[in-house]
This record gives sequence, structure tokens and C-alpha cells, in this order.
Amino acid sequence: MSNTIQMFGITIHKFSMNDAIDVLQEWLQFGSADCKYVVTPNVDHIVQLEKNAAFKQAYDHASMVVADGKPVVLASKILGKALPETVPGSDLVPNIFERFQQKKLPLKIYLLGAMPGVGEVAAANIKAQWPMVEVVGILSPDFGFEKDSAYCDRICQSVAEAKADLLVIGLGAPKQEIWVDKYAHQLPVKVALCVGATIDFLAGNKPRAPMWMRKCGLEWLHRMGSEPKRLVKRYLVDAVIFPKLFVREWLNK
Repeated sequence: MSNTIQMFGITIHKFSMNDAIDVLQEWLQFGSADCKYVVTPNVDHIVQLEKNAAFKQAYDHASMVVADGKPVVLASKILGKALPETVPGSDLVPNIFERFQQKKLPLKIYLLGAMPGVGEVAAANIKAQWPMVEVVGILSPDFGFEKDSAYCDRICQSVAEAKADLLVIGLGAPKQEIWVDKYAHQLPVKVALCVGATIDFLAGNKPRAPMWMRKCGLEWLHRMGSEPKRLVKRYLVDAVIFPKLFVREWLNK
């Protein structure tokens, strides 16, 4: 049986959280430094993938694609493709740390993203909770950095010099996915995770939704309430376009 499905024009792995952690542990322990990167599609990603060719290319080149969003999982079940569960990036990262901590395995990570100072707070929290996880690099890149190739080369050099196993990228979609796809060949890490606001969550800079909201698929509502100026318009657009994409998928079935 294949461990992937095809849906909304992309390949998605049929992984539970534990499945994803098992594979990532294997890559991080025994893999080569060839920058296998992970993306996590949610409704907004599905909508953006329709019109952004560079974003779509990044998805096509990703080594692991796991669903971050209950509507995506629900759509898979209605379409008879049944993804087992959501694997949100904001849960994937601490679960990796917990796995390495429990098994007493060292893990070196580099935090790329978030506002200045946030990475340092996240690093302190990581050290306190997961002593086996060592933050060997932190960088909050300048706004618009992705347009400056020399700056991007310096970021890659910084990551290389840090000798990290895992690169945690919190630049927001689609910037983080497009950037890592472009520069993966210059990033000698075993794994890179494109995980949005996760560095902020690790720092406690942005609050996670209560667990009951996460289990009910309402984390988006909590995020929208926390950042209305940035997210209300996005979610309204997604709410209009995603059902149309689902109907198209259903008709093509």
C-alpha cells in the first residue's frame, strides 16, 4: 500500500504524528546532510498553491508533506483517501525534541526566523525543557532578505558553520518553502522544517490555542482572534476558495 495520496495537485504522506517522528528520527540520526525539507499543507497553502508556481515547485521537491489542518484531513476522508490525522508543524517540532530527549540522543538545531530576540527566548525554553537539544544557531533575518542573494548566501554559510542537524524555519508561508527549495543545496543540514510561527510558540511569544480548540479544529479561530489585522482577510478568502477547490477535487474523483 502506498504511503502517499494525491490531492489538490500535491502529494501528501499518510503519516500520523508518530509515523512522521519515526521517519524524522531516522533521517536525523543516520541520514546525510542533504537537507530533506518538510512542508505542512493547511487550507491557506492549498489556496496559494493554485496560483503560486514557485510555491508549488517547493512542494513538489519536499521530502515529506504532512497535513497541518483538519479541513485537509476531513477532505481526504470524504474523498476516500483518509489521512490518519493532522501533523501540525507547531506540534511536530516539540514532539521531535521530546523523542530525542526520551531516547537520550543529542540533537543540534538552528532557529531561522521570528522577530529579533524571540529565538533567544525560544532557545532558553528549549534548553530548560529538552536538555538533549542544543540550539547551535539563531538568526532573525532582515525584512525582505529573500530578495538579496548575497544575504541569503551568508545565512547558508552561518547554518553550515553551526553544524546543525535540524533547521527550524519560521518565516511564514510561502516564503519559507520557496526559500528552502532555492537554497537547500547550500544548507548542509539533515532536515529542514518549514513551520511558520513555531519559534514564537516555543518562546511563548504567541499563545497556542487551548487544547480543546486544537482537537476540534478551531485553532485557526484562536489565531485569527490573536492577529486579526493579518489573518481575518486571509481566512475569509480561504473560506470562499477552498470549498470550490474541494468541489473540483470531488468532481475529478
